[in-house]
Amino acid sequence: MSETKQEKSPERSLNFIEQIVEEDLAKGLNDGRIQTRFPPEPNGYLHIGHAKAICLDFGIAERYGGICNLRFDDTNPAMEDVEYVDAIKEDIKWLGFEWENIYYASDYFQKLYDFALELIRQGHAYVDEQTSEQIAQQKGTPTTPGIHSPYRDRPIEESLDLFQRMEAGEFEDGTMTLRAKIDMSSPNMHMRDPIIYRIIKHPHHRTGTQWKVYPMYDFAHGQSDYFEGVTHSLCTLEFEVHRPLYNYLVELLKTDEYRPHQYEFNRLNLTYTVMSKRRLLELVKRGLVHGWDDPRMPTLVGLRRRGYTPQSIRNFIDMIGYTKYDGINDIAQLEFAVREDLNEHALRAAAVLDPIKLVLTNYPEGQVEMMPVVDNPQDPESPTHEIAFSRELYIEREDFMEEAPKKYFRLAPGREVRLRAGYIVKCTGFEKDEEGNVTTVFAEYDPDTKTGMPGANRKVKGTIHWVSTAHALPVEVRLYDRLFTVEDPSSTQCNDIAELLNPESEIILPTAYAEQWVKGAAPGTHYQFVRKGYFTVDPDSTEERMVFNQTVGLRDSWGKIKNK
Repeated sequence: MSETKQEKSPERSLNFIEQIVEEDLAKGLNDGRIQTRFPPEPNGYLHIGHAKAICLDFGIAERYGGICNLRFDDTNPAMEDVEYVDAIKEDIKWLGFEWENIYYASDYFQKLYDFALELIRQGHAYVDEQTSEQIAQQKGTPTTPGIHSPYRDRPIEESLDLFQRMEAGEFEDGTMTLRAKIDMSSPNMHMRDPIIYRIIKHPHHRTGTQWKVYPMYDFAHGQSDYFEGVTHSLCTLEFEVHRPLYNYLVELLKTDEYRPHQYEFNRLNLTYTVMSKRRLLELVKRGLVHGWDDPRMPTLVGLRRRGYTPQSIRNFIDMIGYTKYDGINDIAQLEFAVREDLNEHALRAAAVLDPIKLVLTNYPEGQVEMMPVVDNPQDPESPTHEIAFSRELYIEREDFMEEAPKKYFRLAPGREVRLRAGYIVKCTGFEKDEEGNVTTVFAEYDPDTKTGMPGANRKVKGTIHWVSTAHALPVEVRLYDRLFTVEDPSSTQCNDIAELLNPESEIILPTAYAEQWVKGAAPGTHYQFVRKGYFTVDPDSTEERMVFNQTVGLRDSWGKIKNK
C-alpha cells in the first residue's frame, strides 16, 4: 500500500537532492513536473543498499507530488529471471511504497535498436570485431589516450549490414560489438568508444528468442529515462563518471527541449557484510548461507525473515542521510533503528533459552496460579495476558551461580530475587549431574510478596524471568550475529570469502521453552523475549514446533566484545 503523501518537516534539513528538486521547481523546469524511477536489474534479490535508493526515488516523488515508476533493467537475459522480478515487487511493497507504472527496458528494445541504426547512419557508431580483451587494451589508461580500433572507420553501409546481421543471429556471442564513436583521447574512460550493443543468444524472460543483440546499460539507461519522461534520474556515486555519456546519448536522441538529468548520491555500505550481488550470489550458490532469505543476509527478504520492520529500515536510512561522499555505516546503527522500533511495537513474552529447573520447595504441589502480564508496557492501552505459575519452573542457566561475586544480583545460595510477575524467592540449594553441571536449583518463595500485593514492595536487587515446566512450550530458537568477522569483507585480502565468515553467526538452540501464549503466532510476529532480546516467528514454524529468529539483542553486545 502506498503511504499518504508526506509533508516536509520544517525541523528536518533538506538533503542535497531535495535542494536540487526545490531549485528546479522554483525555476519551473519541466513545467514543474517531478518524475523519478527505480531501475533494478532482475538478476538477484534486493539488499538494504537498494532500500536507500528506493526510499529516495519514491520519497522524492511522494514529497513533491510527482510520480515514481518501477523499471526493470532487463538487458542481460543470461543473468535475469522472473523470480527476481516478483521478489523485487514484493520488497518495494513491503517497504511501504507503490509505483505509478511498471516498465521494462525490454519495452524499448525496438526503439533502442532503431536509435542504434540511426547512430550508425550518422557516423556515431561502428561494428567492431575485436575481442573484449583487445578493446580493453586499446582503451589506454586514465593518463594515456586510447588507440583507435582498426574497424573505427569502416564504411557506414558495412557497419549497418553487420549490425543487422548481428541482430539476425548470424554471428556468435563475443565475435562482434557495436561501439559508439566518440573520443579515444577523452580523460573519461567511459567516453572512449564505449560498447553499446553486444550479441547474446540466450532466451529473454519476456521477449524469448526475438532478439540476438542487447543494449548495454549505459546505452539503455538514459534513453529509457527519456522515453518515459523522467526528470530526476537518481543514481549512486559510481555512476557519476557515466554521466557525460548519459548526457551525450540523450542529446543525440532528444527531439525537443526536454531532457532527463542524472544526479548521484552515496551508496549504503554496512560493516560486517557485503553489498555486491555477485558476492551474495556466491554465498548462496556455495551453500555458505541457506539462501537469499537467510536471516544473516543483507537482502530485504533476509532482513524481513530475521524480523526487521519496514519502518526500522526507513528510519535507519533517514538517520544516515544522503551525501556526495561514500563511506561505510556501522551495522550497529541499523540494529539501533530496529531495536527502537520493536521496543514500541513488539509483544512481551517469557522464554528460557538455556534452561535449568527451579523448584520452589515450599510452594503447594499441584497448585497453579495465573499471573497477569502486560502485552506491551510501552503502550498505555495495551491488553494483558496470563502466564501459568507453578512449583517447578525453568530459569536461565546464567541466572544462577554456585559462587557468585558481590555484584551478581541473580540467584545464588542464600540470595533472593524476584520472579517476574510472581514472588520473591530465596535460594536454598542446588543439584549437579555427574559432569558437575547444575541441573536443579532449590528455593523457597515468600507468599506475601506476590506482584501486586502489599508485600510486593519489599525490595530485592534482581528480577529474573521463568516459565512453568508443566506449561512450557518447547520451541527452537535461532540466534544470529554478524555474518563476517571483519568490518569490511570487500576490501579484505583473502583467497576464499568463506575464510571471513563468522562461525558463530548462527547458533540453533533446539531445547528452549516459551510461555504458551506465543503458540500459533503467525510467521513474522514480533516479540521481545523478556531480558533476552527481540525475536520473530520464522516461516519454518509448524503446529508441532515453533521456530523463533533473534532479530537483535536488547543492547549492542557485539560492540562491547569487540572493544574489550
